Amino acid sequence: MAAQLDRTLAALADPTRRRVVDRLRRRPHRAGELASAFDMSPPAMSRHLRVLRRSGLVEEERVDDDARVRVYRLSPKPFRDLAQWLTQLEETWRLQLDAFKAHAEKAGKGGES
Repeated sequence: MAAQLDRTLAALADPTRRRVVDRLRRRPHRAGELASAFDMSPPAMSRHLRVLRRSGLVEEERVDDDARVRVYRLSPKPFRDLAQWLTQLEETWRLQLDAFKAHAEKAGKGGES
């Protein structure tokens, strides 16, 4: 899972790719639609989609009537893995903050006597 998480975070580090993911949350899109929506050349969008595809965040589907046309959609598993990791991280912080709070309260009571 660590290697997949690394690929996910690396792919999402780019703001354009995060915006592409955001757009794909609504519905699948053809590569050309994405390039137009971002006012980007098709080759430039293709590079972003390749990174997203290699990271596993996006799946590609060819359209039957035209082998050159591809439709892109989000793949849920990497996002579930990211959410799970963030939940674990949040739990770690919560436990540390609870321990700090208990320590501070104990120290505060000891200083009052």
